[in-house]
Amino acid sequence: MKEKAPEVQLLDLKNLKKALLIGIYRSSEEKQQCADYLDELERLCETYGLTAASKVSCPIKKLDAGTYLGSGKLEELVKMSEELAIEVVIFDDEISPHQQRNLEKIFKRPVIDRTELIIEVFAQRAQTREARLQIELAKVRYQFPRLRRMWTHLSRQTATGGGGGGAYLKGEGEKQIEIDRRLLRKQIERLKGEIEKVGDQRKTQRALRERTGIPTFAIVGYTNAGKSTLLKALTQADVLVEDKLFATLDTTTRKYLLPNRQEILLIDTVGFIRKIPHTLVAAFRSTLEEVVHTDILLHLIDVSHPKALEQAEETLSVLKELGAENHPILTVLNKVDQNTNSLILAKFRLKFPKVVAISALHKTGFDDLLAAMTQEISLLRKVVHLRIPQSHYGLVSELMREGKVLSCTYEENDILMQVEIPSQLEHKVEAFLQE
Repeated sequence: MKEKAPEVQLLDLKNLKKALLIGIYRSSEEKQQCADYLDELERLCETYGLTAASKVSCPIKKLDAGTYLGSGKLEELVKMSEELAIEVVIFDDEISPHQQRNLEKIFKRPVIDRTELIIEVFAQRAQTREARLQIELAKVRYQFPRLRRMWTHLSRQTATGGGGGGAYLKGEGEKQIEIDRRLLRKQIERLKGEIEKVGDQRKTQRALRERTGIPTFAIVGYTNAGKSTLLKALTQADVLVEDKLFATLDTTTRKYLLPNRQEILLIDTVGFIRKIPHTLVAAFRSTLEEVVHTDILLHLIDVSHPKALEQAEETLSVLKELGAENHPILTVLNKVDQNTNSLILAKFRLKFPKVVAISALHKTGFDDLLAAMTQEISLLRKVVHLRIPQSHYGLVSELMREGKVLSCTYEENDILMQVEIPSQLEHKVEAFLQE
């Protein structure tokens, strides 16, 4: 009989509706930030299908190792949850497995944290096999230290008498929780292997894309900034557009022809968010790393959001973590039609060197955007003077195919060329450069 890993299910939220959201702050300066985080947590709840019956910001001096909050505050929150008929309690910060178990005993109802909610939102919205594998891996990694929450029968032991050698027998008296840990480790390795195979396919596709020499733009930004709306507006692509967090989890690539007839590829990417769980960053690294292998980044920012600057900084922080901070970046201020702060555009123009203002929904500002994109592509190409021996005519053919020949003459056994080439060909012509 084959060992079967425990089903990785964090919490069945599907039949729950009313949630109590709890955040903490340590000083008066952090109070507003705590409220902002709770507003974002409320949006996550709405995306999943939960209703935030109440949001509570709790001032604390230090966290309680066993119950996260002190007994007095917990008593107050338990009373509130009973009065409001709360079905699930959600903490904005990650709580430990030990704290989670203790809090569920105190509240007498399910208690989860921001990480678990985000994982469930991702699981709900994943479409491709790669995204589903990544979500499953994130779930297993998150669940691993929380196995005690799944099993109340910790004293249960699985062993069989006689010489039958029981199906789960590792050693006499092995506990079920120890077996589950072992099986989950195997499951993690299996999922990593499957994701690696999908990643290899992505690498092959990327290599083919790079060989074409077509410039690529990755649309990056905070979740719900309007990335899919922009992709659809430019390419008429059949992509999901919703006013929800994490409407897009899978990368979508579409061709587009700029006004100067230059063909480009546009890549939509998963949105970023503050306090994104490390398990999800790790799981989605292969998808996010598409950003690293594109030529130019379109950093889309929702300027109608009151925390637009902070969201932009969070996106740049994730780009830095991925090693993409030195890529050419065009900052695109979206939803300018909904912006009520007249100073915000000026602030962004001062902070970022290349800024374009648009409304992806109403397709305004697109002329400026496309002109800026065309300009960025021109910076990717370089005019070089070359002397290439005729014995290297294969390189000459490649330059004629991939570059733009400005002049070409023959001198004895050499070919003298002035050619505009894409940046990926620079290393091939280094030995033939002329002053």
